Amino acid sequence: MLGKMRLSIRSKIILGYIFVLVCVVVFLGVISSRVASLQRETDFISQHDIEVHDLAHSIEKSLLDMETGQRGYMITGDSSYLEPYTAASSKWESEYNQLYRLLADNPEQQKNLEDIKANIDRWIEIAGKPSIEMKRSGQDAEVRTFFQRDPGKPEMDAMREKLTAFLDREKGLTSERVQTLEDNNRRLITIIYLLWVVLAAVSISAAVLISRNIVTTIKEVTGTIRDIASGGNLNKRIHTRTRDEIAELGSATNDLLQEVQQQNEMKEQIAATATLLQNETSLASLSRVFVNRLASIFQVPYIVLYEAKEEEELVRLASYAGEHEDEAGKSVIAWGQGLVGQCAADQSMITLDRVPNNYIHISSGLGSAVPTYIAVAPIVFEGRTLAVIEIAALVTFSKHQLDMLQQLLDTVGVTMHSVINRAQIQRLYMEAQTMNEELQAQSEELQVQTEELQVQSEELQMQTDELQSLNDKLEYQKAQAEEAAAEMEKYAEQAKLSSNYKSEFLANMSHELRTPLNSMLILSQILSENKNGTLQEEEVNYAKVIHSSGTDLLRLINDILDLSKVESGQIQLDISSINASELPEIMYRYFAKTAEAKSLDFKVEIAPNVGDVFFSDELRLHQILRNLLSNAFKFTERGEVSLSIYKLDSVSTPQFSMPYETLAFAVRDTGIGITEEQQQVIFEAFKQADGATARKYGGTGLGLSISLQFAKLLGGELVVESEPGKGSTFTLYLPYQTEYVDESPMLVMQAEAAAAISGPLSTASAQAARPVGSRIYAEEPAADPPAAEDMFLEDSALFDGKKILVVDDDIRNVYALANALERYNMQVLTAQNGYECLDLLQAEPDIDMILMDIMMPEMDGYQTMRNIRQTLEMTDLPIVALTAKAMKEDRDKCLAAGASDYLSKPLNINEVIARIKVWLTRSEI
Repeated sequence: MLGKMRLSIRSKIILGYIFVLVCVVVFLGVISSRVASLQRETDFISQHDIEVHDLAHSIEKSLLDMETGQRGYMITGDSSYLEPYTAASSKWESEYNQLYRLLADNPEQQKNLEDIKANIDRWIEIAGKPSIEMKRSGQDAEVRTFFQRDPGKPEMDAMREKLTAFLDREKGLTSERVQTLEDNNRRLITIIYLLWVVLAAVSISAAVLISRNIVTTIKEVTGTIRDIASGGNLNKRIHTRTRDEIAELGSATNDLLQEVQQQNEMKEQIAATATLLQNETSLASLSRVFVNRLASIFQVPYIVLYEAKEEEELVRLASYAGEHEDEAGKSVIAWGQGLVGQCAADQSMITLDRVPNNYIHISSGLGSAVPTYIAVAPIVFEGRTLAVIEIAALVTFSKHQLDMLQQLLDTVGVTMHSVINRAQIQRLYMEAQTMNEELQAQSEELQVQTEELQVQSEELQMQTDELQSLNDKLEYQKAQAEEAAAEMEKYAEQAKLSSNYKSEFLANMSHELRTPLNSMLILSQILSENKNGTLQEEEVNYAKVIHSSGTDLLRLINDILDLSKVESGQIQLDISSINASELPEIMYRYFAKTAEAKSLDFKVEIAPNVGDVFFSDELRLHQILRNLLSNAFKFTERGEVSLSIYKLDSVSTPQFSMPYETLAFAVRDTGIGITEEQQQVIFEAFKQADGATARKYGGTGLGLSISLQFAKLLGGELVVESEPGKGSTFTLYLPYQTEYVDESPMLVMQAEAAAAISGPLSTASAQAARPVGSRIYAEEPAADPPAAEDMFLEDSALFDGKKILVVDDDIRNVYALANALERYNMQVLTAQNGYECLDLLQAEPDIDMILMDIMMPEMDGYQTMRNIRQTLEMTDLPIVALTAKAMKEDRDKCLAAGASDYLSKPLNINEVIARIKVWLTRSEI
């Protein structure tokens, strides 16, 4: 008792003298308490046992009421018999729970009571409820069978036997408690005599203990201070058993030792961390090592470190014990968003002692738990936030731990700043080295050019003399040339006018053909997918045939436009580097399924002497090779088809000569072959080797004609070698260029003409053509993503509830697009002209994206997009232009008018969904 009181030494001495009196009082209190305890035990026996007996009998009565009510209802069918059954059903459980609590001191009886409850539950399950349900449902035959079997009787008999045994056991326990109470009374008398003896001994010992307690504590304090002063043992503590002045001295000494020990520990941890991080050269590895170090020091299960990116966003750089994506923290957090973003902005630590239940779960192999403490702290260096660290823990951090965390963050901030600076210096060094190498190369090129210019200067001097002699002749020819030029200009105007008529005709024909094809392809694709499962297999095949036929018609339209543009010179090549090693794999992917379907061997080989990279138009090259391989598979029934790629020093044939390095692409087949007469006509448009009306092989006869035109456009040649019945070999020869030669006359045909169908978009011309006040939403339309398309379609959660406005005057296109988009849970709004579109945008400004047709009555798509960008000032709303005109100038006009992207009809619904996914993702970012 003295140890729990705040007593001075003087008080202890005074209390020692009155201890005897206190002991007497305590003695009397103990006797009184013991007598009261005996009285409580007597009351417990009388109240507890009576209540247990009453509850047991009441449960027995409730069961009897349940059985009586059940049998009465089954015999009579009168629902009034169920009233005692229902009342007893709810009553016995509450009595059982009350009785079970009363028996908390007797597990054996609780077990017996549980057995009784199990019998009751089984009786209700196999007899009570089933029989009542049978009677309610009018199953009288089953009721009679039930009475004959009476499956509940054994359970009821067993329950009655166990309840009787339970009551007998309680009566025996009552008798035992009474006997125990009598024994306790006899022991109390004996204890009273013993306490008198003990009181005398304690009184004598009190004085000795008090004096020794004072002296012992003083010796412990003195000895501990000497040990600390001599040996530097900071782990030793002064143990005091009193609360006097000496105890205060010991406690103050212990606090001092604790503070010194914590400071030393903090210095050791900081030094060890700094040593561990000093050899790290990358920010990622530094972050991983640091979070692992923090987890080891503070024994926390979750840590996430975010790198600050120019006060715009925070990117997750490293994490500890992150099991899943959501458990390891968000990948990107905006500056000022949430606790992490706010911590970065305020540059101050944030702690949470109360964590919501739906917060991150700390998982292990045995289970998971919600953290109880969250700390979010910035890593700052010279007033700049470098990173933010978030810690989830199961216990609250002490002030010492928070101080240590802050010191560690200050230390890593210096290291992190050093790593960032080293990375920047390394990057600048590499850039400088690259520039130095480029300057060196340019210097050597200038030297060579200087020598060449000197040689050319001498040649020019000689040519000047020759030109002087020709000057007189040219004067005479000039007049004739001017007359011829005037005549040529006249013919050129006529040719230009004719070309314009032809271009307009092609554009209009493209629109008129593609518009009905659009709805036909979309709806047939939807039907062929049969996602609702309402079509039969034969009907699905019908839809697939319709879609395939429409696709073939679209391919024919594109071939005709391609051929027309090549013949008129309206084509532009996109010369770029081509990875030769990738060509075999690309071509094999295109035709592997075809070869498998026709049971043909398909081989693609590339010679070792072919370099990794050469320059050409990759799109046109692929188109030529696909046409040649497609023809080879078409006209080959058995055997094999192969593609060989090899390099020649030069090529010389009776038809042409290429006296420089040449790349050859040879497509060989074991098909029907071609006669010499047919070889003269197969390269003409709409001509085939089999030109009969009942011909065996389909096709338009445009593929080889287009391929030949593209081969010549690329500065090469396309030749054929064939023998009927043995197969054919088509060889494409192209100049082997290992570096890009700008404006090569061999590779550019009328460069001022726009690329019509397949050429790249000219965003510069669209920029120049856009009206004042508008802006081009995207510098380039999103690239067609054939490989990424499936990836976009896998995650459709982004589409849920998105509002898509479809603007088109053709109800067939509106119907097809709406049905396709609604399958992805998008909300589709429609408008038939520009005025309706503008009204809808003003009424519902939360529209997420617009699919805009161009040719519409009243207000066309161009003017509508200008009004959206300028009048409604919706500069960030994605707009994808949809038009059946496929000429390049149509694309430029769409972008200049404010379109974000462009798709030509007929539409591929997977491509439409992929483009929507791209722009919705960009708008959310």
